[in-house]
Amino acid sequence: MAKAFQKIYTKVIQLTKATVTIKAEGIGNEELATINGQLAQVVKIIGDEVTLQVFGGTEGIPTNAEVIFQGKAPVMKVSDQLAGRFFNAFGNPIDGGPAIEGQEVEIGGPSVNPVRRKQPSELIATGIAGIDLNNTLVTGQKIPFFADPDQPYNEVMAMVALRANADKIILGGMGLTNDDYLFFKNVFDNAGALDRIISFVNTTEDPPVERLLVPDMALTAAEYFAVQKHEKVLVLLTDMTLFADALSIVSNRMDQIPSKDSMPGSLYSDLAKVYEKAVQLPDGGSITIIAVTTLSGGDITHAIPDNTGYITEGQLFLRRDADISKVVIDPFRSLSRLKGQVMGKKTREDHSEIMNTTIRLYADAANAKTKLENGFDLSEYDERTLKYAKEYSRDLLAIDVNIDTTKMLDVAWKLLSKHFTLDEVAIRKEMMDKYWKK
Repeated sequence: MAKAFQKIYTKVIQLTKATVTIKAEGIGNEELATINGQLAQVVKIIGDEVTLQVFGGTEGIPTNAEVIFQGKAPVMKVSDQLAGRFFNAFGNPIDGGPAIEGQEVEIGGPSVNPVRRKQPSELIATGIAGIDLNNTLVTGQKIPFFADPDQPYNEVMAMVALRANADKIILGGMGLTNDDYLFFKNVFDNAGALDRIISFVNTTEDPPVERLLVPDMALTAAEYFAVQKHEKVLVLLTDMTLFADALSIVSNRMDQIPSKDSMPGSLYSDLAKVYEKAVQLPDGGSITIIAVTTLSGGDITHAIPDNTGYITEGQLFLRRDADISKVVIDPFRSLSRLKGQVMGKKTREDHSEIMNTTIRLYADAANAKTKLENGFDLSEYDERTLKYAKEYSRDLLAIDVNIDTTKMLDVAWKLLSKHFTLDEVAIRKEMMDKYWKK
């Protein structure tokens, strides 16, 4: 409802499937408005021409629709009451609980000034051995999962949420099916972990454009707990490909010239605005971002993963291992660029050498498999590497392996001593003396 003396615009000069353009003055970028009662947001201002994206689509909106500006960008209320709750893309509760009382803050603000950041140096263990062993994560890091659409990436996200060593877990779900939404809700509830998990959800039944608000909502909540409460916050975003598709929908309907793969030319900046919210603060608070980027036919050169790779500090690849019939964290294509900050410093001293040795021998197994597929005879060493690779995948790389960093190193030593000699392992003598017999 319009307030007293609030100006109402009733002349639409351009109408597309997603946007409305009117003539207005004194309007701010990203300001919210209602158009015939539907929520909209300013996305472009040229002179006195203001273009708004309508979250629910423009179907049924006439050229004399009432446009009422709210005088502010999207906001949400932040407080400790957020914990354990589920919200939609606008920050409204969808779990049947009461509205949140707290401080009202704008979403989508700037990231933390680099001079006020601390070098990331704290371990954040996920409990998934395939990540913690080979691609150890650091608080304040930003890293995506690259996965095919048919892989169980949402299940992996749920596992990380339950196992990660963090004070708060914030889930931003974009384009979730109702089954996925109920899966997350049931898993969190049954595990008794709701008190530290906050979820912002856009489902397939909601307008795709609403997905654009989800990361900002999730990260605004993260900033409250990291900056004001000095907590270690882990933000899980799934699926950033659907977020980018929503950007493309708005861009195309505004008749903007598309860039590579029909993506908007601003894709890099739009993704960076999200990922650069990751931060390690001097007072101990931190925001770590793990996102999912689904691949189309495994195409890593598509604009979305391509731009993502420039922004983030590595990537985690999900791959189905036919030998054990499980999804694993691929050690060859995965990379955490910040793992050197904590490996052997926040974890046991043998971590780096174990990681390098186990992957080197796993690569030997891959070479043996290639020889076998091409009809060459295998040596006795080749046979041992193949047996080792199968157990290594099953006991350490599979996403359902839930052990701490010390236990995973012990398992790795056991596999090495079972299948290889001291000379084949080739680890420093002081490490061998300390851990080989053990």
